[in-house]
Amino acid sequence: MELLLATAVVWTFLIGCCAQPVGGILYKVAEEQPPNTLVGSLAADEGLPDSGHLYKLEVGAPYLRVDGKTGDIYTTDVPIDRETLKECRNLFKGDPCLLEFEVSITDLNQNQGPRLIEGRIEILDVNDNTPQFSSPILTLPIPENTHVGALFNIPVASDKDSEENGVADYALTTGPDATSLFSLQVADDQGEKLPQLIVMGNLDREQKDSYDLTIKVVDGGNPPRYSSALLRITIIDTNDNAPKFERLNYEAELSENSPVGHSVLQVKANDSDMGPNGEIEYSLVQGSDTVQRLLRIDRSSGIIYVKGLVDREEVSILKFYVLARDKGPASKSARVAVVINVKDQNDNAPTIEIRGIGLVTHQGGVANISEDMPIGTPVALVQVSDRDEGENAVVTCVVAGDVPFQLRPASEAPNERKRKYFLQTTTLLDYERVKDYRIEIVAVDSGNPALSSTNSLKVQVTDVNDNSPVFSPSSFEVDFAEENQPGDKVLDVVATDADSGTNAELTYSIIVDSATKGLFEINPNTGEVRVRNQLDREHQEHYEFYVAAADKGVPSLRGTATVTVRVLDRNDNDPKFMLNGYSFSVLENMPRHSPVGMVTVIDADKGENARVHVSVEPDNGKFTIQNDTYTILSSISFDREKESTYTFRLKAVDGGDPPRSSYVGVTINVLDENDNAPYVTKPSNSSYKHLDPRTNPETRVERVEAEDIDSGPNAELVFSITGGNPDGLFHISPSDGEITLAKELVRKHNGLHRLVVRVSDKGKPPRHTTALVHIFVNETVSNVTVVESLVGHSLYTPLDTDIAGDPNYSHATHRSNILYGSLAGVAGVILVIVIVVVIRYHLQKEAKSGYQAGKKETKDLYAPKPGPKSGKAKKGKKGKAPKPAKPLEEDEEASLQKSLKFNLINDGVNDSPRIHLPLNYPPGSPDLGRHYRSNSPCPPSSCSPSPRPPPRSTRPCRTSPPPTPSWEQGTTTPPAPTSIRITATRPTPQNTATNSCLIAE
Repeated sequence: MELLLATAVVWTFLIGCCAQPVGGILYKVAEEQPPNTLVGSLAADEGLPDSGHLYKLEVGAPYLRVDGKTGDIYTTDVPIDRETLKECRNLFKGDPCLLEFEVSITDLNQNQGPRLIEGRIEILDVNDNTPQFSSPILTLPIPENTHVGALFNIPVASDKDSEENGVADYALTTGPDATSLFSLQVADDQGEKLPQLIVMGNLDREQKDSYDLTIKVVDGGNPPRYSSALLRITIIDTNDNAPKFERLNYEAELSENSPVGHSVLQVKANDSDMGPNGEIEYSLVQGSDTVQRLLRIDRSSGIIYVKGLVDREEVSILKFYVLARDKGPASKSARVAVVINVKDQNDNAPTIEIRGIGLVTHQGGVANISEDMPIGTPVALVQVSDRDEGENAVVTCVVAGDVPFQLRPASEAPNERKRKYFLQTTTLLDYERVKDYRIEIVAVDSGNPALSSTNSLKVQVTDVNDNSPVFSPSSFEVDFAEENQPGDKVLDVVATDADSGTNAELTYSIIVDSATKGLFEINPNTGEVRVRNQLDREHQEHYEFYVAAADKGVPSLRGTATVTVRVLDRNDNDPKFMLNGYSFSVLENMPRHSPVGMVTVIDADKGENARVHVSVEPDNGKFTIQNDTYTILSSISFDREKESTYTFRLKAVDGGDPPRSSYVGVTINVLDENDNAPYVTKPSNSSYKHLDPRTNPETRVERVEAEDIDSGPNAELVFSITGGNPDGLFHISPSDGEITLAKELVRKHNGLHRLVVRVSDKGKPPRHTTALVHIFVNETVSNVTVVESLVGHSLYTPLDTDIAGDPNYSHATHRSNILYGSLAGVAGVILVIVIVVVIRYHLQKEAKSGYQAGKKETKDLYAPKPGPKSGKAKKGKKGKAPKPAKPLEEDEEASLQKSLKFNLINDGVNDSPRIHLPLNYPPGSPDLGRHYRSNSPCPPSSCSPSPRPPPRSTRPCRTSPPPTPSWEQGTTTPPAPTSIRITATRPTPQNTATNSCLIAE
């Protein structure tokens, strides 16, 4: 039986839990359910997705809880006791017990405010209370002589459960002595079970004045509950009339806050009996504890008075019964229902309740909202209620002051007693402008006089990382001296962030690029920039990089600034010449103050530190330097024969403090002009070479050896046979002067052959000399004297006359010698004058057309063009010591004799020493002098060399300029000669021979 009743209760709960009345959600649940019992699912009932929403119980605690993800409503550890719920007190029969709840729903996928769902839960009664009688012993007086079938009301039992589980039936248990006398009848009075005792027989107080019966009360639960009480029946004297109220029921109004003792109404009943049986006493019965606390009734008059403070907001209606009982020995009673409606007065100011909504939580009266929330975001749910009713409960609610917030109704079907509003934003919030607001909400009811109330909420705007760090200024420029120490501070960069908290905590860094990678570092916390290495302005004088400041917000924002570091110069570099040494070559006889070379000097520093002054050391007055162009100027005119090399140092000093300096060596080489003709050292003009006629062709016969004291191309020689070889018997090597037999000799070739050999240098213009090579072709040399005589005659024979083995040559020559000797004396004087004029003319011509150095071979060598060669001639006028080769320094006759001697004095001399003028050049320097260096400053004779010059260390070389015979100037046939015999002495080991030289004019 009990199992069936439990199944029925659960089934009733399952059927009713999802019922939804019109105008809202209604769930049904039985009271006293265990924790975590499912009440209902909002997601399913409201057609919402079961994911992506946040459900929060706003009203309904502590009896309910909501699953935040699914919206399922469950019971909690606090049991729901229908009989103790405040909402279910003072319910009339049939009234449901309703528990209100509110749930907010926030869509996590949409940036929108929450929705509010209101609902009620009908608490279904469970038979958890046993019906009880007011006392364990009930006394029921019954008059004697009561007629059979009379009814007597037995005190009813009470049950806190609902009607279904309330009192359902009564049962009477009698003893053997009362079985025939009493029976029980249960009447139904407007749904209330009234137990009545039925008298089944005649009562006789004198026979028995009391009976003890047992009465049992059973409720309608499943399983049912019951209890029992002792029903003691006392037999009293007859009182057969019961009191009767003048009205069937009473109803009155009572203003709340009525004073104690205020009379509410009077009930009145009449009893037709007489005496005590007609005297009536009034009492309040079946009234709740609230009725007993607030009201009392005068037992005699039936006037109901106010006993306690009446508050309509606590109880709006009082329902109870008044019992009228007579004082007869078997008192009779009657009861009447009384309803007192409590009339409202405007004694309650509106109540403003502010609480969090959705994801916005409140703590300590403070709501936090992010500044990036959109307009219309609710920050609180404001519930305004007034415990009064009617006009006294009509409330107007506003937000006071100028704040960016307003109230918006939260429900489309508002409850008149409880109005709910969303307190939402009206503009975008900006933490950097206003960080918090004090919002005051004012509510005013419509009573007379009106009552009002206020409540406030502090809204703190939480920072969002919506501001990037900003550098001020946006670019930094700093001067920083070079030669710093690693780790020196360069500058401080500072950025600010309008945000707060971690959103304003900055971390500094350097944006690395290839130019400054690893060179600078920054303190990530302070922005202090330091240099990691030593800077060198000469390597780089300008650095530019970016620094960044990143906040610690999520996501992080970053600001950048440009840092420009200008490296200041220090005088840390010596002036530097481009070369380790300089060597310049200049032509002799350049005029004073001519440029002889240019140097390049640089200083890697800057400004005054790089302003370089160059001076000559030692300053002997020979050279100066122009500091604007660093051109070296000569203060002297160069004379190679006097001094061929100059060395000195240049000192470069910068303008730093202290100054720095450096030195470089300079060598000035004086270049010789091609003013020396070659001279033949072997064989001598008076010697001869014996050649056997049987000699094979290509056999070496003789070798002409010559020297040129010039240098370079001026000293490179070319050999050629210009006369005395009509049959082409002999060939000479142009490069080494070796004479070979070109053809086979025949008998007609016997005799003396005289070869005229020209030796030319490669100067510009070239100079040359002429040598005589005698070759005696014969089987033997039987008479040396004859051969020497033939050679002697050859020396006086014109060069254009071929001597090539002619047997008659010696006789013709002998006859002509007389004539030549006669004319020689006459022409001698004339020839001397002509030679002097011609020499001067050639010297001036060569000075104008000679090689002129001055080509700048490198950027650090400068060889200017020389002045006119004629400057040499002016030296004598200024008192300068004449050069050794100047013709006018000697006796004219002696000079002429030397120029006509050919190379007779060199007979028998195999070699002559050369004069070498060493020139030293540093590595890498151009050797301009190497091309123009001469081995001797002495010019040779054009006709014949002078005697071997002594070494340069013993005496100066003095030679006369050679005369230039007409056959040496390119003419092939000389004019008819006017012969002048000049006697010359040639010393030999045996004797001194006298020879003559025929000079053709």
